[in-house]
Amino acid sequence: MSPPERTLEPVATSNTTAGATRAFSQSVLISGIRCSLTYVVFPWLVPLLGLAAGVGSAIGLVAGVVAIVFNVVSIRRMWITDFRLKVPLTVLNSLIIVMMLVLIGLDLADLR
Repeated sequence: MSPPERTLEPVATSNTTAGATRAFSQSVLISGIRCSLTYVVFPWLVPLLGLAAGVGSAIGLVAGVVAIVFNVVSIRRMWITDFRLKVPLTVLNSLIIVMMLVLIGLDLADLR
């Protein structure tokens, strides 16, 4: 008696719909973390802990750049996989990128 045939299920890679969904989720999560840091942690919690001013802007600058990279990767993966919601999610990601660019500009102004 021979062993039963086993079929392999495809793993969610960056070129699959699951990969595109994961990339979008990660990009929105990173952008959300950056906004939480900017509007909750740095203005309210950092002063309570007595940390130096300007730290928030420097960390916000780095987080903003990381968020933009994740959003661009997300857009790219959605178009590569021909994701069914690629147009509305591309618009959403693009708006997030614009917001991140504005916040980066504000962070740069604060660092001067």
